[in-house]
Amino acid sequence: MLVNWHVDVYAIYNNNSISFYLYDTSSLGCRTQKDTQLKGKTQKQEEQHTHEVHCSRERSRAAWKIIEEYLMPFVEQEKYEISRNCRLHPENDIFRDQEQHKIPVDINEWRCGYCNNIFEAEEFLDQHFDSRHYDLLNVSRKCLADLCGALHCDLVVDSNSKSSKIKCNTAAAARNHHLCESLAISCFPVNHSPSAIRLHELYLRQFCDAHTCSGGRKPFSRGRRKHTSILYLAISILTLMFLPVFYVIVYLYQRCLSNHYITASSESLQ
Repeated sequence: MLVNWHVDVYAIYNNNSISFYLYDTSSLGCRTQKDTQLKGKTQKQEEQHTHEVHCSRERSRAAWKIIEEYLMPFVEQEKYEISRNCRLHPENDIFRDQEQHKIPVDINEWRCGYCNNIFEAEEFLDQHFDSRHYDLLNVSRKCLADLCGALHCDLVVDSNSKSSKIKCNTAAAARNHHLCESLAISCFPVNHSPSAIRLHELYLRQFCDAHTCSGGRKPFSRGRRKHTSILYLAISILTLMFLPVFYVIVYLYQRCLSNHYITASSESLQ
């Protein structure tokens, strides 16, 4: 039987004599290097698998935008505090902390609130969060994108889509309606308070009624948060600034006309 040995020769000098030693390295260096490579590859795969999050950041952002625009104004008006058990609570959004660390600097400039790096688009900042700050995700929180069916996220994610041309799926509409009603029950229990009763009813009208294939009912029928336009604010401030000046000019002009009339009348009498 032939044995394939990889032999290294080492010479050691000692008291003017030389000794030779043979070492079989076939089971040492080569195997150790291969094992190390396999171990490193396995660790890298496990690390990637550990930090992989199966939740759409884009749809989660759309869901939160809808909550903030079409629900929270009424909750704030009622001075109602949503329970942490409610899936709509901001603390249940896995991406909430990262989204709050997005700083829009300019139209095509976004800043990371963790490390102050600058990016040309929001999507690049999202990729930066996924690769550099994945350890800051609280994986114990829920995926807000899972509620998109109840919240009509498609209207925000693809605002240019022609929803009227899409054939309604009766089973999907029924499933989304059931999810919507379950959110109304858990977030605004009718036995909690009069405010909860009013918000429960509003939530059903605002979100749930539109989950039907019969048509005629549109989501967000109760309105949204009113935004104050920057242009409107600028015009208002300029108006308040120049209005007194305008009245002063009108007053001085009328006074000048009055003095001129009095002078002309005096000269005519003389």
